[in-house]
Amino acid sequence: MRKELRLQAGVKRIRGWAVWLAAGATLGAAGCAAWRPASDPDLPPAAVVAQAPRVAPQAPALSAPMPPAVSLSIHGPPPRTPAEEPVPRPSAPPGDTTATLSSGSAAGLSFRSVLAVQTVLDRYGFSCGCLDGCFGPRTREALRWWQAGRGLPATGELDPATLRELGSMEDAITTYLVTQEDILSLAPVPATWEGKAAAQRLGYETVLEAVAEKFHASEAAIRRLNPDVPWPNPPAGTAVSAPNPFPSRVRPAESLTVDLSRKTVRALDANGRVIALFPCSVGTRVEERPTGEVTVVKCAANPEYLFDPALFADEPDAAHVGRKLLIPAGPNNPVGTAWIGLSLPGYGIHGTPRPEDVGKTESHGCFRLANWNAERLLRMVRVGMPVRIER
Repeated sequence: MRKELRLQAGVKRIRGWAVWLAAGATLGAAGCAAWRPASDPDLPPAAVVAQAPRVAPQAPALSAPMPPAVSLSIHGPPPRTPAEEPVPRPSAPPGDTTATLSSGSAAGLSFRSVLAVQTVLDRYGFSCGCLDGCFGPRTREALRWWQAGRGLPATGELDPATLRELGSMEDAITTYLVTQEDILSLAPVPATWEGKAAAQRLGYETVLEAVAEKFHASEAAIRRLNPDVPWPNPPAGTAVSAPNPFPSRVRPAESLTVDLSRKTVRALDANGRVIALFPCSVGTRVEERPTGEVTVVKCAANPEYLFDPALFADEPDAAHVGRKLLIPAGPNNPVGTAWIGLSLPGYGIHGTPRPEDVGKTESHGCFRLANWNAERLLRMVRVGMPVRIER
């Protein structure tokens, strides 16, 4: 029997994070679809799904155009295949040695060695958030769950058995050439809500931001890999080094677990085995953190956001707006590039314009992931999927 949802202080609409994706959505079990009647001016148009790029071992282009938002669209995540190809095992990045990674401990590992390990784990779906070359708590958490899934002792340490299972890492670092299209696609993100609503798309502001997000990295890690590049906007033709989290392994999940205390979202298979792990931000106030059983009810890639000033009464910028505003899609949209709506009104799992803040700052109640992790999770879920929220 489905367990009754328990809330600390009752169900209430969470401030600011209401994303209007569709009215009367019809969503199939094999995917998620949403539609918007053209006659309803208060609901944002559904966005066309951004198909996950087929990424070769070399770096993908940054300037691939995103699909435009339209007023009427049936859409869903890419088709789920019954079998996935195994992830090719990457090898030690330039400048590192096998001996460096064979010590059996994270102590003394170089920046590039740790970055390579994080990159391999990211390929398997066990994310530390931004790949940053730091062997910290989130990297250990990802490593522990990956070890458990491979039948290894879940120590969170790079012991010899773990290193053997991870394999070689020679293509964990790749090279990307900045293009003229990358430069031309940049645009400043307006500071005000009205300014954001007037923009065509909330894309990247700098090449550094675009490169870091495309390759799942922190901006500091990209700078460190490329100390001689004139950041934040190197000219077209500049060769930059970056982690290579491609190709990634995406497997269909059967359920999700949101762990409030660990600030993670776990995807499980039919046998209850964890097949992916993503860091997340949770609600600031305890009363905004539900526990219990919910389900996935809506999914959307590249969503738009309906700003309601009534939900931002304490913001000076919102006080004088006086009307709802439709905020365009893009990586700097308030809910990022993916939305997974839950059966609890006002709650969802979604992306963010600030991936480096995930797990460090708190949300208004929703579960916030880095855009690349939200997009990946979107491809793993289906409408009706059970989601357990636990402390």
